[in-house]
Amino acid sequence: MIVLYMEALTMSNPLAAHPPWRQMAIIAVLLPLMIVLAVLAFAWPQARLAPRDLPVGIVGTSPASQHVLQGLTRSDPGGFDVRLYGDDASARSAIEHRDVYGAFDATAGGITVLVASAASPTVAQLLTTVGQQLARHASTVAAAGGRPRAIQAREVDVVATSASDPRGLVLGSALLPLTICGVIMASIIALVLQFRPAWRQVIALISVSATAGLGAYLIVQGYLGALPHEHVATWAALSLTVLAIGAPVAGLIALIGPAGLGLGALLMIFTGNPFSAVLSAPQLLPAPVGVIGQWLPPGAAGSLLRGTAYFHGNGASGPLTVLIVWGALGLAAIVAGHHAPIPFAARRAMDRSATLAAQPGILAGSRVA
Repeated sequence: MIVLYMEALTMSNPLAAHPPWRQMAIIAVLLPLMIVLAVLAFAWPQARLAPRDLPVGIVGTSPASQHVLQGLTRSDPGGFDVRLYGDDASARSAIEHRDVYGAFDATAGGITVLVASAASPTVAQLLTTVGQQLARHASTVAAAGGRPRAIQAREVDVVATSASDPRGLVLGSALLPLTICGVIMASIIALVLQFRPAWRQVIALISVSATAGLGAYLIVQGYLGALPHEHVATWAALSLTVLAIGAPVAGLIALIGPAGLGLGALLMIFTGNPFSAVLSAPQLLPAPVGVIGQWLPPGAAGSLLRGTAYFHGNGASGPLTVLIVWGALGLAAIVAGHHAPIPFAARRAMDRSATLAAQPGILAGSRVA
């Protein structure tokens, strides 16, 4: 048995065939490189935050509105995707339906900045700052024309975050542990417990995801009050998030063995989380990072949770589809790895266990050795 165990360990560990000095040289290069790349993946997008075709609205077609449009174009060319609305109500409706992040309503007396901190506190702060800059510029122009007056900018939060989480930090803080725990859940179910056949693993993943989603909801909303609306939908979104992260990892393990855990962690934790834009907005991240992040479960989860908790489901169909597709693909990969005629990793593990169980002489000889 000892011989067979060592053989299996060598097969699963490619470094075991090398002498110790070479193993040390390899890990001395690879492990620091992995750390550097992880730091780069998390830090680089945050260091390059800037508006890139950020959808915003302008109310009316008055000369003051035209000055705002010119100011946005002049201050940050290509930074804003400007959309025109006939009145304040239309702009507010567009914000509530997540068509735009905010809007500028300019009159001769000042600039009203309509924002939605629930959509992105970072963007809300950015638009407020832009509104203040536009107001200062308008005051300077008026003074130069011999009509000195102080033009003020005021902020109106159309869809505000919960009073218990005014800066909107809880959602972003909860997403990383959800991602990590989703990967851990998949590894325990697929590698440690080795549920067989595939339907047991599928049921285990769905059950644990539903329970984990409920637990996360009780903490994030029940205790911290950060996701205040649509309670059942928010719980379902949290559960689907855990499943959409864990099922693909378990599916990769079923298809290619323990290496699938590393690939799944790389995809979900070290790519999905830093690209998720959950604390900013996809349109603030460098291209194509923002787009990639929304096609991965962590980014889609952040958008879906904002939609269910604050916007009555508006803008949630796209993220919901992304999470369902990832979850379905993961469950399908589990079934394929366990039942397809192709000798995938999960099937090889089952065949090897059956071979060992059918050869008691080998086990006895190993014990003697």
